[in-house]
Amino acid sequence: MRGNHDADCWDNDYSRRGRVWGGAVYDLPQIGAGERVLELGCGNGKTFSALLEKKCEVVGIDFSSTAAILCRSLVQKNAPGEIALADIRHLPFADASFDMVIAFHVIGHLPASARVRCAEESARVLRAGGTLYFSGFSREDFRAGIGCKTEPDTFERKNGIATHYFSENEVQALFSPLTAGECYTRRWTMTVRGKPLPRAEIAAAFKKIS
Repeated sequence: MRGNHDADCWDNDYSRRGRVWGGAVYDLPQIGAGERVLELGCGNGKTFSALLEKKCEVVGIDFSSTAAILCRSLVQKNAPGEIALADIRHLPFADASFDMVIAFHVIGHLPASARVRCAEESARVLRAGGTLYFSGFSREDFRAGIGCKTEPDTFERKNGIATHYFSENEVQALFSPLTAGECYTRRWTMTVRGKPLPRAEIAAAFKKIS
């Protein structure tokens, strides 16, 4: 991310499209009641609200104030959920303060050096025995290569938002301070104007042993 430029791009996108990312959340892990969960990039609250239904103590962060407002509007009074404005490269939390970190389609919007920094920070705030869950678009996705190339396998669209497209090996290397569990490519097809287009994302889980 490039500071205020990126926050402005996301603010503009959320202001224009609102809760465009709706629908069911199908890939949440098993979460025990009362577990403390951090969601990186809570966005418009789609995943955040699904986490609240798990009866866990969830904290969502985003550096877009517009996104934070959208997310906060989903939280009922006295619900065990908190939303904060924060940069995922510099998490404002103590070491070992979460049982779980959720990073769904957020780290891929960072440049290479920032992705490493975010992975380190995510590992830092995990408790021993805690788990990080990741998803990000794969290089097999039809949108890979569309837009202005800013780094290898990273492309910026007209809205100013960049997306990196991962390989499985790259994801495993990114979180090498943690112990890898599953890491696989999820594939499906979407149809646009009668044309089938390949979608693909990488999903992975990593455990903090000590």
